[in-house]
Amino acid sequence: MTTPRPFSLHVGDDELSDLHDRLTRFRALPDSPRRPVSGMSAGYLAELVDSWRSWDWRSRERWLNAHPQFLADVGDTTVHFVHQRSERDDAPALLVMHGWPHTFALQLDFADLLPDFDVVVPSLPGFAYSSAYADGPMTEVRLAETMHRLMTDVLGYQHYFTYGEDVSANVNDLIAGSYPQAVAGVLVTHSHFPSRAEREHLDAPDEVAFFARLDEWGGANGGYGHIQATRPDTLAAALNDSPAGLLAWLVEKLVEWSDTPDGDPRQVEQRISRERLLTEAMIYWTTQSIGTTFRPYYEGADQPDVMPPVEVPASVHIQRHESDYPESLARRFYRDLRTFERLDEGGHFTVAEVPGVMADRARALAAEVGRGTL
Repeated sequence: MTTPRPFSLHVGDDELSDLHDRLTRFRALPDSPRRPVSGMSAGYLAELVDSWRSWDWRSRERWLNAHPQFLADVGDTTVHFVHQRSERDDAPALLVMHGWPHTFALQLDFADLLPDFDVVVPSLPGFAYSSAYADGPMTEVRLAETMHRLMTDVLGYQHYFTYGEDVSANVNDLIAGSYPQAVAGVLVTHSHFPSRAEREHLDAPDEVAFFARLDEWGGANGGYGHIQATRPDTLAAALNDSPAGLLAWLVEKLVEWSDTPDGDPRQVEQRISRERLLTEAMIYWTTQSIGTTFRPYYEGADQPDVMPPVEVPASVHIQRHESDYPESLARRFYRDLRTFERLDEGGHFTVAEVPGVMADRARALAAEVGRGTL
């Protein structure tokens, strides 16, 4: 068993000075009143750049380091993770995985609301302080194996709950379906999607309509994914050299995918504060990890051809951006579905946007399956 090594993050003074100089030289985009905004708002980006330039990073750095962090070697990657242990000896363990374009840091407010759990919040390989896989592609099957080994081989949990978003949504399902002997239950806000081949055989009107809507939305809004899947290195070269460009690329998606009103992009801060937005950008910038975070898109973004059904207890909470997701799909895939609900609030980054709501859901699932009296 690999022994975890304590870790604390620190950004050097020289690196902070370099960042400040780059942000000071930011060349803002001119407003174009003749057309609607397409992508990141120039005005909001200028505000964020100004805030980043004057931001007290050291205070935020101390807050992050107040969460116990570790590194552990798992196969050919070194995984960074937060491990917050409960004072309870019988506390259930919960694995909380992020996706793109966020990091472990965006999940910490949720973790802080669960003192009655042992909470493990890893950085996916190639994200933040985790190294990329040294050999071979970054597939969802491989991510599931890495996360399972972290929980069992490294941390010694015989049973644990699991949760994932975005890139890690399929990983979440794969862990539950592939390692049912270890997974006590699965918490879901991005419910299972059938493969492209499977969708061709759908005939229920609500199921067909749901994926037709997603395809239509993706055609107009999926350019980012196409670029990351086809020209990741070219894009990474630009974003790794410009903090303002990196900030625009990340925050555009945090704005678009959060459960916030259309219109003013500043509304995202009702769900994800400016400090949290800047924290995400800071971690990407200082770790120079934007390129390696594109690897799931380039190497393994498509889900596996075969997804084993989930037989362990499942609690499914449909986030607002997929509010029309058909319940029938969940009932076919999650064979022991304990809860199915449509959330009143919370978008793509659900546990970051509505951490209290989802903390309650995690407790309810653990209590129902008998892993701790919560």
